Amino acid sequence: MRPAPAHLLPVLIALPFAAAAQAEIPEWVKSNAGWWADGSIDDATFVGAIGFLVGAGIIEVSPAEPATEAPDGIPEWVKSNAGWWADGSIDDATFVGAIEFLVGAGIIAVGGGEAMGEAMGEAMGEAMGEAMGEAMGEAPAAESGGALQAELEACAEIKKARDRVACEDEVEWRIKVAWYKASSEAYEVGPITYYYPGLGTDGNSFYMQGEQPILDVTMLAINERGAENVALSCTSPSVCGYDVFDGSRAFKYAGTDFTSGQHVIRPGEAREFNILFGPNIGYGGTQLEYDASRDYTFRIKEAFGGADVPLDLQ
Repeated sequence: MRPAPAHLLPVLIALPFAAAAQAEIPEWVKSNAGWWADGSIDDATFVGAIGFLVGAGIIEVSPAEPATEAPDGIPEWVKSNAGWWADGSIDDATFVGAIEFLVGAGIIAVGGGEAMGEAMGEAMGEAMGEAMGEAMGEAPAAESGGALQAELEACAEIKKARDRVACEDEVEWRIKVAWYKASSEAYEVGPITYYYPGLGTDGNSFYMQGEQPILDVTMLAINERGAENVALSCTSPSVCGYDVFDGSRAFKYAGTDFTSGQHVIRPGEAREFNILFGPNIGYGGTQLEYDASRDYTFRIKEAFGGADVPLDLQ
C-alpha cells in the first residue's frame, strides 16, 4: 500500500470526530483492515466485523456525535485510512477516529453475537473471525499453530468474561487438534480418521501397578469424509468397537469415557476419547496381561470399518 499523501493528512485529522486515547489495538485487526483496503474482503464484511469487535470491547471508541447527513455508503477516505493504518503510515488514533465517524453515521452497527461471529468466520476465514464464530456458535476447522496462537492471544482482548473463556476454550481445542494432526499416525477408517500420537504423550501411558499392567489409550477421531453424523460405539467391555490384541487374545477395557455408549461426531467435527485397559471389571471384560515377547495392537472394529494401531508396550 502507498503511504498517505502529505496534503491529505490535515484533512483526515480535521474530520468530524475525536479519537480517544486507548490501549493498543491488536495486530490481527490491522491485518483485517489491510485486507479490506486491498479488496480481499468486502465492505459489508469489514463493517460487520468492526461493529462486532467494538461491541465486544476489543476496539474501544469514544461516543461520536451523530452525523448531520449520513453518507451514501463508506467514504473512500475511510478505506484509504484503513490501508495507511495497516502499513503504519497513520497511527491508531486516526484509524479509531474513522471508526467513530462510521459509528456516528450509522454505517457501523455496534454489537453482534452468534450470527455476526459466524459471518466473520465465513467471510474472512482468518484468525479472529473464526475464533469469534466458535466463541458465539459455530465450530471452524483447525489451522496452523502460529495462527492459532495469535487467535488465543486475541481472545484475551475480549472484555466479557464468559465470551473470553468461550473463545479461549475453542482456540485451545483447535490447538490440540492441530497438535494431534502434526504429531500422530493417521488411520483412515470409513468416514473417520483416527489420530494416535503414541505412548508417552498426554493420555497415553503403559505401566505396571504391582503385578497388573495398565494401558491408557487416548486418541482423536475426526469425521473427515462423512456427510452425516457418525457414532463411535462402546456400550460395555463385551460390546465395544475397540480392544487390545496380542496376536492370540483380545483384551477388553477396564474404563472408558463412552459414558452413554457412543460418541456421536458430526461432519467435520473432532472428538477425543480415552480407553483404559487393566483389571477385569466384569460385564464380559478381561484382565490385561503383558508378555514382552508379543506385539500388541489397539484394534478399531466399528460397523463402518476397522484398523490395527501398533502399540509399543515396553
